[in-house]
Amino acid sequence: MTGEWIVGVGQTVFARHPNRSLSDLAMEAIAEAARDAVMSLDRIDAIVFSNSMWGYFDDQHCIRGQVALQNTPLAGKPIINVENACAGASTALHLARMAVASGQYGTVLAVGAEKIFNTDSQKMFGSFLTALDVANAREHLGRAMGLRQAAMTRLKETHPELAARIPPDDGGQRTVFMDVYAAFALWHMASFGSTPEQLAAIAAKNHNHAAANPKAQVRIPMTPEQVLEDRPVSWPLTRSMCAPIGDGAAAAIVMSGEHVHRSGISRAVRIRASELRTGTGRGVDDFDNDIAARTARAAYEAAGLGPEDLHVAEIHDATAFGELHQTEALGFAPLGEGGVFALEGHSSLGGKLPINTSGGLECRGHPIGASGLAQVYELVHQLRGEAGVRQVAGAKLALAENGGGNIGNEEATLAIHILEG
Repeated sequence: MTGEWIVGVGQTVFARHPNRSLSDLAMEAIAEAARDAVMSLDRIDAIVFSNSMWGYFDDQHCIRGQVALQNTPLAGKPIINVENACAGASTALHLARMAVASGQYGTVLAVGAEKIFNTDSQKMFGSFLTALDVANAREHLGRAMGLRQAAMTRLKETHPELAARIPPDDGGQRTVFMDVYAAFALWHMASFGSTPEQLAAIAAKNHNHAAANPKAQVRIPMTPEQVLEDRPVSWPLTRSMCAPIGDGAAAAIVMSGEHVHRSGISRAVRIRASELRTGTGRGVDDFDNDIAARTARAAYEAAGLGPEDLHVAEIHDATAFGELHQTEALGFAPLGEGGVFALEGHSSLGGKLPINTSGGLECRGHPIGASGLAQVYELVHQLRGEAGVRQVAGAKLALAENGGGNIGNEEATLAIHILEG
């Protein structure tokens, strides 16, 4: 038996956990992953620990994993710390897989843990600015707002009926990334005629998926009309189209095929592809060189598959527009038709390619350094046929896409994993 396999997964409930420590959350997810793999933690050879914000909030830098896992059964084992914005947990899985593939270790734990909620709202929302080039943040945000203004001007020319719907004041409490996402959403609307109704269809679909997920942070079913009527954040985005702020942890145990065979494990899920890329200075209309498109091409080639072969996907939807964009970049729908794909029901349970059956970042939640492994948690259960009422019938091939930070006109980093059950 060859290759690298996920043999156990775990995840806490994503929520606001003000009275729980980062270590406590991490160990809950790790313990569940070990139970899921039917193995003790002493069989773990090494750990890759993902966290992005502990240093920002509590000045805990440099040795986060070692601190979080001290006084646990994992103390003393090799620990590698990963900080890679919202893609940190996926990067941890990428490195765990590499470590196993190299032959250095037989069993590696990837874990992501994050506490974002803070009573100091100014500091909490300010944390997201650290995922930009902080030395040039003013210039970067200026370009984003310039894109927003250019998109609004262009929208008046290409789709005046949509431009007429822009309110004079769409202010609200939000992070800088919501304004950036809104700018790109407007550009997409001006370029292809996508609509707020398409974004609402995506958000409502994810709310309805999350209602059946006991690990999700937001479990409130919604209609597209309710999504559109929710509090405005940054037009065309409403609150229900945006990921909530919360805490949590997720974990996965990766094992070599030889170790899986020797252990007699029957519920393992194979990692067919694991690809990681970095953002570039591409132009806003250079869709072929979009970081997700580039990473997806590499992942499909590595797996020997195409987007048409997949049965289920978890993709990065910090906002509903994020899902719309990635639906196109990953090849699930033609350019300009990502919103139509959702509006026609293709990304819902029972559709052509169910997307974000967990509820996605919008509803499952988005504790930054844990989100990528939460995607994997969902997909492993889907591929085993263990997702309950969220189960995608006959799911055998799945894709997880997780991006983070912002460089130029795209994510600073992005990871894609293709899994096979």
